[in-house]
Amino acid sequence: MDERDSLIDLLIHDLTGPLTIASTNINNLLNKEDRYGPLNDRQRNALKMSLRNAKKAQTFLHEMIEVYRSEEGLFRKEQCSVPQILRDSLFEALETFEPDTFEKIFTIERNEDFFQILRDSGIFVNIEGKYSTTPFIHDQKKLQQIIRNLITNALKYRKQRVDISIKGDEELIVMVEDDGSGIPQDKQNYIFKRFLCAQDKPKGNEKGLGFGLSCVKTIIETIQGNITLTSGEGKGTCFTVSIPPLNS
Repeated sequence: MDERDSLIDLLIHDLTGPLTIASTNINNLLNKEDRYGPLNDRQRNALKMSLRNAKKAQTFLHEMIEVYRSEEGLFRKEQCSVPQILRDSLFEALETFEPDTFEKIFTIERNEDFFQILRDSGIFVNIEGKYSTTPFIHDQKKLQQIIRNLITNALKYRKQRVDISIKGDEELIVMVEDDGSGIPQDKQNYIFKRFLCAQDKPKGNEKGLGFGLSCVKTIIETIQGNITLTSGEGKGTCFTVSIPPLNS
């Protein structure tokens, strides 16, 4: 293990515990008023914002772990429900970047109602092909990481609309498209660079760490999949990934 890897392991170990404690305590304050006392709306909103940011930091740490596991060739072969992974990925992305929409869908069970609320919020989902009903053999955490990061990126940069399409009978094909300002041609070579933000002015002006798309590319390349980018200044952005099953 080199010095960089040792530092990363130390950071992950030292930060995971405090973030877990912070999230647990905030959850308790929000959900156990009989023990900790009632909250007014201002206090509740402040705690919800703190919880979202704590979860965002936890997600970042978990992504670092999975990326370095990928680089070491460590994968878990599991039967994955693609519709459920898509739903969970949407929950996680929306909770952080569009909490109002998340609040609307959090308790919804019927798929028809779930997808209608998404459409009303400008998020259009289509899933078809073999893996809409048949399990896909892959590493569930890494598959969810790929889909969540693509959705998160689209939510951050969209103007009004995000289109998510999942299909495939052998490889799993995931397409995520936004109607944002697009990526200029001269910046497209840098979009997958780790810790480098090649896109400008995300919605809400929330600057990211430049790690999410790098994660996606690292995992995709490790499993011999493929990722393509179609974009242009003022034309929105579409990412397409092809993910082979882990059959070997």
